[in-house]
Amino acid sequence: MIALLRYQAALLIGSHRWLPPVILYAAWLALGIRSGDPILDGFGYAAGGLLPAAVWLTRVCVTNEPPAARNCAATAAGPGRVHLACVLTAAGTALLLALVGTAVVVLLSDPRSNDHQVAVPVLPAALAGLLAALACLLMGTAVGALSNWPVLRSTGWSIPAGLLAALLLLVLGASPANAAVSGLVTGSLHGTISTPWLPLAATALIAAAAVAAACALSSRRG
Repeated sequence: MIALLRYQAALLIGSHRWLPPVILYAAWLALGIRSGDPILDGFGYAAGGLLPAAVWLTRVCVTNEPPAARNCAATAAGPGRVHLACVLTAAGTALLLALVGTAVVVLLSDPRSNDHQVAVPVLPAALAGLLAALACLLMGTAVGALSNWPVLRSTGWSIPAGLLAALLLLVLGASPANAAVSGLVTGSLHGTISTPWLPLAATALIAAAAVAAACALSSRRG
């Protein structure tokens, strides 16, 4: 698996297809994270932008390899393992974005409540922000795994499905990603930190199931 991850990472870097989702997330941070804004609001905003970025990165990684090269890798290591390496490469790239986003919020934001009256401890807030980012990252990875090959083969279906799912999961109250983000935003009103352990656990289970299903299907469809 280590060799497959190195191969997929090299393929991703060499293709430069990682640039659009990374630029999108950088623009998201540049537009929404301003110096002096409340820190918990900043963490919620930075986390929310990771969901569509993770969906896009997952699509890039699972469709990046030419069919002939993928068939060779699948013959050598098994199609399920190859597909898993693709998804893990996307998740690892999104994790780097999550760390950068967390650092940007810590550096620029004001560690206080919305009214700037209640002090918010930076380290616990940063932990809550990073966990919320991980929840959105995992949800985006799950969406990307289910909205692309081998689940959906047609680009005409996979891209709209991924975009619509990302949007709905950010705004629907029943979504664990929404719960993680809204917990930070709501806590910012009074300067209280809501660490999103439950949403993170839920998204981890959803992502694991989605990726396992996609890998199993890739073994059947070759």
